[in-house]
Amino acid sequence: MTYLLALQLVPSRIYRIDTSTGQAEVLVEDAGPFPDGIIVVDGMVYWTTMGDPVGDFTLAGEAGLDFSRSNGGLHAIRPDGTGFRDLVPEGSMTTGKQLTGHGHRLYWSDREGCRVTSCRTDGTARADLVSKEPGDPLDECVGVAVDEQHGWIYWTQKGPSKGGLGRILRAPLDRTDSRADLPDVETLWEDLPEPIDLELSDGYIYWTDRGAGPEGNTLNRGAIPEPATKGAGREILAHGFKEAIGLAVDVEREAVFVSDLSGTIRLVPLPGSNEEERTVAAFEGPMTGLAMC
Repeated sequence: MTYLLALQLVPSRIYRIDTSTGQAEVLVEDAGPFPDGIIVVDGMVYWTTMGDPVGDFTLAGEAGLDFSRSNGGLHAIRPDGTGFRDLVPEGSMTTGKQLTGHGHRLYWSDREGCRVTSCRTDGTARADLVSKEPGDPLDECVGVAVDEQHGWIYWTQKGPSKGGLGRILRAPLDRTDSRADLPDVETLWEDLPEPIDLELSDGYIYWTDRGAGPEGNTLNRGAIPEPATKGAGREILAHGFKEAIGLAVDVEREAVFVSDLSGTIRLVPLPGSNEEERTVAAFEGPMTGLAMC
Protein backbone atom coordinates (compact mmCIF):
# COMPACT_ATOMS: atom_id res chain seq x y z
CA MET A 1 0.00 0.00 0.00
CA THR A 2 1.38 3.41 -1.01
CA TYR A 3 0.74 6.56 0.97
CA LEU A 4 1.20 10.20 0.17
CA LEU A 5 1.87 12.93 2.72
CA ALA A 6 0.23 16.21 1.76
CA LEU A 7 0.42 19.68 3.28
CA GLN A 8 -2.62 21.91 3.54
CA LEU A 9 -1.86 25.61 3.61
CA VAL A 10 -5.02 26.83 5.37
CA PRO A 11 -6.09 25.30 7.71
CA SER A 12 -2.54 24.18 8.46
CA ARG A 13 -2.46 20.37 8.42
CA ILE A 14 -0.52 17.31 7.28
CA TYR A 15 -2.61 14.53 5.72
CA ARG A 16 -1.72 10.91 5.05
CA ILE A 17 -3.50 9.75 1.88
CA ASP A 18 -4.00 6.21 0.59
CA THR A 19 -3.10 6.69 -3.09
CA SER A 20 -5.32 3.80 -4.21
CA THR A 21 -8.54 4.81 -2.46
CA GLY A 22 -7.98 8.53 -1.86
CA GLN A 23 -8.89 8.06 1.81
CA ALA A 24 -7.21 10.76 3.89
CA GLU A 25 -6.48 11.04 7.59
CA VAL A 26 -5.01 13.94 9.52
CA LEU A 27 -1.47 13.20 10.72
CA VAL A 28 -0.80 16.67 12.18
CA GLU A 29 -3.70 18.94 13.09
CA ASP A 30 -1.60 22.12 13.41
CA ALA A 31 1.50 22.09 11.19
CA GLY A 32 2.43 25.73 11.86
CA PRO A 33 1.93 28.90 9.80
CA PHE A 34 1.65 28.18 6.07
CA PRO A 35 3.40 24.79 5.60
CA ASP A 36 4.98 24.36 2.18
CA GLY A 37 7.62 21.62 1.70
CA ILE A 38 7.67 18.06 3.07
CA ILE A 39 9.96 15.03 2.88
CA VAL A 40 10.42 11.66 4.59
CA VAL A 41 14.04 10.83 5.49
CA ASP A 42 15.24 7.85 7.57
CA GLY A 43 11.75 7.21 8.88
CA MET A 44 11.11 10.78 10.00
CA VAL A 45 8.79 13.40 8.51
CA TYR A 46 10.26 16.88 7.97
CA TRP A 47 8.49 20.00 6.70
CA THR A 48 8.94 23.73 6.27
CA THR A 49 6.65 26.61 7.15
CA MET A 50 6.53 29.98 5.44
CA GLY A 51 5.82 31.80 8.70
CA ASP A 52 3.21 34.37 9.70
CA PRO A 53 2.77 36.94 6.91
CA VAL A 54 1.58 40.52 6.94
CA GLY A 55 -1.95 40.60 5.53
CA ASP A 56 -5.15 38.57 5.60
CA PHE A 57 -5.23 35.29 3.64
CA THR A 58 -9.03 35.28 3.47
CA LEU A 59 -8.95 38.64 1.70
CA ALA A 60 -5.76 38.51 -0.37
CA GLY A 61 -4.95 34.84 -0.86
CA GLU A 62 -1.38 33.56 -0.58
CA ALA A 63 -0.08 35.69 -3.46
CA GLY A 64 -1.23 38.90 -1.79
CA LEU A 65 0.56 38.35 1.52
CA ASP A 66 3.92 39.74 2.65
CA PHE A 67 6.22 36.93 3.83
CA SER A 68 9.36 39.06 4.18
CA ARG A 69 9.60 38.68 7.98
CA SER A 70 12.10 36.09 9.22
CA ASN A 71 9.69 33.74 10.96
CA GLY A 72 9.68 30.64 8.76
CA GLY A 73 10.57 27.26 10.21
CA LEU A 74 11.79 23.69 9.75
CA HIS A 75 10.10 20.96 11.77
CA ALA A 76 10.15 17.20 12.35
CA ILE A 77 7.78 14.52 13.62
CA ARG A 78 7.57 10.74 13.71
CA PRO A 79 5.27 9.05 11.17
CA ASP A 80 2.81 8.25 13.99
CA GLY A 81 2.41 11.97 14.73
CA THR A 82 4.50 12.04 17.91
CA GLY A 83 7.84 13.61 18.80
CA PHE A 84 7.37 17.07 17.27
CA ARG A 85 10.43 19.30 17.31
CA ASP A 86 11.76 22.46 15.65
CA LEU A 87 15.09 22.08 13.87
CA VAL A 88 16.26 25.66 13.30
CA PRO A 89 16.28 28.64 15.67
CA GLU A 90 13.54 31.24 15.44
CA GLY A 91 14.50 34.03 13.05
CA SER A 92 17.00 31.95 11.03
CA MET A 93 14.66 31.42 8.07
CA THR A 94 12.49 33.88 6.16
CA THR A 95 10.08 31.82 4.03
CA GLY A 96 10.50 28.04 4.09
CA LYS A 97 9.59 26.53 0.72
CA GLN A 98 10.35 23.18 -0.90
CA LEU A 99 12.33 20.66 1.12
CA THR A 100 14.35 17.59 0.15
CA GLY A 101 16.70 15.25 1.95
CA HIS A 102 19.50 12.81 1.22
CA GLY A 103 21.58 10.78 3.64
CA HIS A 104 21.68 12.65 6.92
CA ARG A 105 21.13 16.11 5.44
CA LEU A 106 18.12 18.27 4.59
CA TYR A 107 18.03 20.95 1.88
CA TRP A 108 15.41 23.69 1.50
CA SER A 109 14.67 26.89 -0.38
CA ASP A 110 13.97 30.18 1.37
CA ARG A 111 11.92 32.30 -1.03
CA GLU A 112 12.04 35.83 0.37
CA GLY A 113 15.40 35.02 1.95
CA CYS A 114 16.74 34.29 -1.57
CA ARG A 115 18.68 31.28 -0.27
CA VAL A 116 19.07 27.53 -0.49
CA THR A 117 20.18 26.11 2.84
CA SER A 118 21.22 22.74 4.22
CA CYS A 119 21.56 21.19 7.66
CA ARG A 120 21.89 17.78 9.26
CA THR A 121 18.66 15.99 10.16
CA ASP A 122 19.18 17.04 13.78
CA GLY A 123 19.31 20.71 12.76
CA THR A 124 23.06 21.17 13.22
CA ALA A 125 25.76 22.18 10.69
CA ARG A 126 23.49 24.67 8.92
CA ALA A 127 25.00 26.26 5.81
CA ASP A 128 23.78 28.39 2.90
CA LEU A 129 24.55 26.78 -0.46
CA VAL A 130 22.97 29.58 -2.51
CA SER A 131 22.67 33.10 -1.14
CA LYS A 132 21.56 36.37 -2.71
CA GLU A 133 20.70 39.72 -1.18
CA PRO A 134 16.94 39.70 -0.47
CA GLY A 135 14.68 42.10 -2.34
CA ASP A 136 14.84 41.05 -6.00
CA PRO A 137 11.99 38.66 -6.97
CA LEU A 138 14.20 37.23 -9.73
CA ASP A 139 16.40 35.72 -6.99
CA GLU A 140 13.59 34.13 -4.96
CA CYS A 141 14.33 30.40 -4.55
CA VAL A 142 11.39 27.98 -4.37
CA GLY A 143 12.01 24.42 -5.56
CA VAL A 144 15.05 22.33 -4.64
CA ALA A 145 16.42 18.91 -5.57
CA VAL A 146 19.73 17.21 -4.88
CA ASP A 147 21.77 14.66 -6.82
CA GLU A 148 24.36 13.59 -4.27
CA GLN A 149 25.66 10.79 -6.50
CA HIS A 150 26.88 13.29 -9.11
CA GLY A 151 27.34 16.21 -6.72
CA TRP A 152 24.70 18.70 -7.90
CA ILE A 153 22.06 20.84 -6.29
CA TYR A 154 19.14 22.07 -8.44
CA TRP A 155 16.69 24.85 -7.63
CA THR A 156 14.04 27.09 -9.16
CA GLN A 157 13.86 30.87 -9.09
CA LYS A 158 10.27 31.63 -9.99
CA GLY A 159 10.55 35.33 -10.79
CA PRO A 160 7.62 37.74 -10.39
CA SER A 161 4.09 36.33 -10.35
CA LYS A 162 2.99 35.36 -13.89
CA GLY A 163 6.13 37.14 -15.11
CA GLY A 164 7.57 34.57 -17.53
CA LEU A 165 11.05 35.04 -16.04
CA GLY A 166 11.39 31.81 -14.08
CA ARG A 167 14.57 29.73 -14.16
CA ILE A 168 15.88 26.30 -13.21
CA LEU A 169 19.50 26.34 -12.08
CA ARG A 170 22.14 24.02 -10.66
CA ALA A 171 25.53 24.22 -9.01
CA PRO A 172 28.09 21.77 -7.61
CA LEU A 173 27.22 20.69 -4.09
CA ASP A 174 30.85 20.73 -3.02
CA ARG A 175 33.43 22.40 -5.23
CA THR A 176 36.80 20.59 -5.14
CA ASP A 177 39.91 20.71 -7.28
CA SER A 178 38.60 17.79 -9.33
CA ARG A 179 35.51 19.87 -10.25
CA ALA A 180 37.24 23.22 -10.70
CA ASP A 181 36.39 23.25 -14.41
CA LEU A 182 32.66 23.46 -13.65
CA PRO A 183 30.92 26.84 -13.42
CA ASP A 184 29.60 28.00 -10.06
CA VAL A 185 26.01 28.20 -11.34
CA GLU A 186 24.42 26.88 -14.52
CA THR A 187 21.08 28.12 -15.85
CA LEU A 188 19.39 25.08 -17.37
CA TRP A 189 16.02 26.57 -18.38
CA GLU A 190 14.94 30.20 -18.39
CA ASP A 191 11.97 32.37 -19.37
CA LEU A 192 9.61 29.87 -17.75
CA PRO A 193 6.20 31.09 -16.54
CA GLU A 194 6.75 30.49 -12.80
CA PRO A 195 8.50 27.20 -11.87
CA ILE A 196 7.83 25.93 -8.35
CA ASP A 197 8.64 22.43 -7.05
CA LEU A 198 11.35 20.12 -8.43
CA GLU A 199 12.11 16.41 -8.30
CA LEU A 200 14.78 14.28 -10.00
CA SER A 201 13.88 10.80 -11.21
CA ASP A 202 15.30 8.35 -13.76
CA GLY A 203 17.35 10.92 -15.68
CA TYR A 204 14.65 13.62 -15.74
CA ILE A 205 13.91 16.83 -13.88
CA TYR A 206 10.20 17.16 -13.08
CA TRP A 207 8.71 20.50 -12.09
CA THR A 208 5.40 22.22 -11.49
CA ASP A 209 4.71 25.66 -12.93
CA ARG A 210 2.03 27.92 -11.48
CA GLY A 211 2.44 30.71 -14.04
CA ALA A 212 -0.03 31.84 -16.68
CA GLY A 213 -1.25 29.37 -19.31
CA PRO A 214 -0.86 27.80 -21.74
CA GLU A 215 2.66 26.91 -20.52
CA GLY A 216 1.87 27.70 -16.89
CA ASN A 217 -0.25 25.72 -14.44
CA THR A 218 1.40 22.62 -15.80
CA LEU A 219 3.48 19.57 -14.88
CA ASN A 220 6.72 19.47 -16.87
CA ARG A 221 9.84 17.43 -17.32
CA GLY A 222 13.14 17.65 -19.18
CA ALA A 223 16.14 15.35 -19.51
CA ILE A 224 18.91 16.23 -17.05
CA PRO A 225 21.58 17.88 -19.22
CA GLU A 226 25.27 17.09 -19.20
CA PRO A 227 27.57 19.51 -17.30
CA ALA A 228 27.92 22.95 -18.91
CA THR A 229 24.95 22.17 -21.18
CA LYS A 230 21.59 23.92 -21.35
CA GLY A 231 18.37 22.00 -20.75
CA ALA A 232 16.37 21.17 -23.88
CA GLY A 233 13.23 19.39 -24.95
CA ARG A 234 10.91 20.56 -22.19
CA GLU A 235 7.85 18.30 -22.15
CA ILE A 236 4.49 19.34 -20.70
CA LEU A 237 2.89 16.26 -19.14
CA ALA A 238 -0.35 17.83 -17.90
CA HIS A 239 -2.24 21.14 -18.12
CA GLY A 240 -5.12 22.80 -16.34
CA PHE A 241 -4.00 23.03 -12.72
CA LYS A 242 -5.19 25.87 -10.52
CA GLU A 243 -1.86 27.24 -9.26
CA ALA A 244 0.20 24.01 -9.40
CA ILE A 245 2.52 23.61 -6.40
CA GLY A 246 3.68 20.24 -5.05
CA LEU A 247 4.75 17.10 -6.87
CA ALA A 248 5.84 13.59 -5.96
CA VAL A 249 7.06 10.99 -8.46
CA ASP A 250 5.80 7.45 -7.89
CA VAL A 251 8.43 5.33 -9.65
CA GLU A 252 6.63 1.98 -9.28
CA ARG A 253 3.33 3.35 -10.58
CA GLU A 254 5.05 5.38 -13.32
CA ALA A 255 3.04 8.43 -12.36
CA VAL A 256 3.36 11.84 -10.73
CA PHE A 257 1.11 13.28 -8.04
CA VAL A 258 0.49 17.03 -8.29
CA SER A 259 -1.20 19.38 -5.80
CA ASP A 260 -2.62 22.84 -6.44
CA LEU A 261 -4.11 25.75 -4.53
CA SER A 262 -7.67 24.69 -5.37
CA GLY A 263 -7.16 21.80 -2.92
CA THR A 264 -6.95 19.10 -5.59
CA ILE A 265 -4.36 16.33 -5.82
CA ARG A 266 -4.14 14.70 -9.25
CA LEU A 267 -2.38 11.59 -10.52
CA VAL A 268 -0.67 12.17 -13.87
CA PRO A 269 0.54 9.00 -15.66
CA LEU A 270 3.92 9.08 -17.33
CA PRO A 271 4.24 8.08 -20.99
CA GLY A 272 3.88 4.32 -21.23
CA SER A 273 2.18 3.94 -17.83
CA ASN A 274 -0.96 1.81 -17.41
CA GLU A 275 -2.45 4.40 -15.05
CA GLU A 276 -5.17 6.84 -16.05
CA GLU A 277 -5.14 10.50 -15.08
CA ARG A 278 -7.50 11.11 -12.19
CA THR A 279 -8.21 13.15 -9.09
CA VAL A 280 -6.85 11.31 -6.06
CA ALA A 281 -8.28 13.62 -3.39
CA ALA A 282 -9.86 17.04 -3.05
CA PHE A 283 -9.78 19.25 0.03
CA GLU A 284 -11.49 22.44 1.15
CA GLY A 285 -8.30 24.43 1.40
CA PRO A 286 -5.18 24.98 -0.72
CA MET A 287 -2.64 22.14 -0.87
CA THR A 288 1.13 22.59 -1.16
CA GLY A 289 3.95 20.08 -0.60
CA LEU A 290 3.74 16.34 -1.33
CA ALA A 291 5.95 13.40 -0.39
CA MET A 292 5.75 9.64 -0.91
CA CYS A 293 5.92 7.52 2.23
